Amino acid sequence: MTTKRSPRTPREKYGEELRLRRLTAGLTQEALSEIIVCSPTLISHYEAGRRLPSPEDARRIDRALGTDGFFERWLEDLDTRYADHFAAVAELERRATLIQQFALSLVPGLLQTDGYARALFQSLKPNYRPDEIDKDVVIRTERASILDSPLQPVLWTLLDEAVLRRQVGSPQVMAEQLRKIADMAEAGRLRLHVLPFRVGAHALQEGLASLMSFPDSQPVAYVEGFLTGNLMDDPTLVEVCRTVYDLALSDAMSHQESIALVRAAAEEHEHGHQ
Repeated sequence: MTTKRSPRTPREKYGEELRLRRLTAGLTQEALSEIIVCSPTLISHYEAGRRLPSPEDARRIDRALGTDGFFERWLEDLDTRYADHFAAVAELERRATLIQQFALSLVPGLLQTDGYARALFQSLKPNYRPDEIDKDVVIRTERASILDSPLQPVLWTLLDEAVLRRQVGSPQVMAEQLRKIADMAEAGRLRLHVLPFRVGAHALQEGLASLMSFPDSQPVAYVEGFLTGNLMDDPTLVEVCRTVYDLALSDAMSHQESIALVRAAAEEHEHGHQ
C-alpha cells in the first residue's frame, strides 16, 4: 500500500526548487551559506520550507546560483498574513513536534479564544473597523489548527500568574479563556505550569519566549517584544534559552496545582472577585 504524500505548501515548493538548483550548481548547503553569509542551518530551513529568505538573501541566492532573479521574484508571491517578524515562527509552529512556550502577561496566541483575541486587537487600535478586527481574529485563531491532532505538537505552556490576573475583555471573556486552558490541560493536550507571584523574580521575567523542536533539524528559539521578534537558530543561543526556560520551569507550580489555580482565577473573574 502506497502512503499518500501530504500536499506541499508554496514554501515547501520554494525550498525544494532551491535545493534542486543548489545541487545543479554543485554546491553543498555549507558552501552556499558561505557565499550568502549565513549559517548552514538557515539554508536547511529554507530548503525544508520552514523559513523564507529575506529579499536581500534571495538576491544573494540568485547571484550564487546564477538564477537571474528567480528566487527574489518568487518570494514576492509568498507574502504572509503575519507580521514580518512573526511569519517564519508561524510556519515553524506547523512543523514542530514540541513547542515549549512562556507568557509573561498575555495568553499565548495558540491558546487564545475569539473573545480574548478580539479584546486584544481592539486595545491596540483606538480607531478600529469591525471588519479589520474580524480578519485579525480569524488569522490569530486559525493558528490553533495545529493543535487539532491529539498528539503533535507536544505543547508545554508556562504562564506567569499575571496572565491569569490581568482582565482582557469582559469578566466572561476572561473566564472562558482560562477555562479553555484548564480544559486542554486536563484533557492532556497541553502540559500547564504557572509561575506564582510568590516566587518573585524568575529567569523569564523579561518577556515572551518559545522553544520549538523538529524531527529533522535543529531546534530554534523565539523571543518577542513590542512589534518585534527574534528567531534564533544558533545552537549556542538556543541552548541558553532552553536553560533559562528550565530555570523558570523549576520555580513553577505542578501541573495539577496550576490547573486548580487557573480554574480558581476563572471563577474569580466571573464572579467579580479580582
